Amino acid sequence: MVETVGVIDIGTNSTRLLIGRVYSGDRLEVVRTALETTRLGENLAGGRLLERAMDRTIKCLQAYRKLLESAGTDEVVVAATAAVREAGNRERFLELVKEMTGLSVRVLSGREEAVYGYLGVVSGLGVDPGETVVVDVGGGSTEFVWTQAGSPVFRSLPLGAVRMTEQEYTDAQMAAIIGTAAEEAAGLRHGRLVGVGGTVTTLVAMARQLAVYDPERVHGFRLGREEVDRILGRIEAVGVEERSRIPGLQPERADIIVAGARIVRLVMRVLDVPEMTVSEADILHGLALYGRRVSKEKA
Repeated sequence: MVETVGVIDIGTNSTRLLIGRVYSGDRLEVVRTALETTRLGENLAGGRLLERAMDRTIKCLQAYRKLLESAGTDEVVVAATAAVREAGNRERFLELVKEMTGLSVRVLSGREEAVYGYLGVVSGLGVDPGETVVVDVGGGSTEFVWTQAGSPVFRSLPLGAVRMTEQEYTDAQMAAIIGTAAEEAAGLRHGRLVGVGGTVTTLVAMARQLAVYDPERVHGFRLGREEVDRILGRIEAVGVEERSRIPGLQPERADIIVAGARIVRLVMRVLDVPEMTVSEADILHGLALYGRRVSKEKA
């Protein structure tokens, strides 16, 4: 049996789409992807979603809805993460999305966000879950997840590229937030650190100087600590305008990439790992394979 599934991830910085075919045995074939920088988490520290940010995101969702319809999807899963999860006016946003797009949004808990991302990585990279720590550096939060005694363990931290840019945290402040979770994961002596999310994939694109983003050249790339330090030094030394012209860096991400890279560097330092394997397979893939089952059960 084959199902055509559509998944939308409404993140703090971007809204992403995946359309794929799911085969029996939980195999996913990606048919189409899309990404738009909607910055729903603009002014995240304010605790409320801004009207202009909601408008940007809803326009994107309307466009995605047309793509889903043209693809003839059998099922659609729409999920939102940190920005919506923390917003005081989240119900208004959910109602507006339903009214203007017809889409029902499922707001993921920190645990769900971490676990679906982890499942996406395991399915996409084929790594041994017992020897892997996954870190997802998002716009509003960073998730750590690994397995212990056969069950997923997760830590969701209020640390993200958008959030840290707006709040201007120092390395010491961020290290304090990362410390407990990272040290706990490091204590388990896992053999591999896998990174997912727009920050880490962008760092790979910059390392490989990809003028045109190529997922196949990003997926599975081993990003070393020295390379992260080199990139961070380069982007910290220039302004946003000059930074936006660096090959591999989307101009829309130029203002937040420094904070994102600092988070990645600190994670690798605290875990004391020389490199991070980067995965294109992430929460979208996990939701496509496993999230639709939960949606059916809740329906």
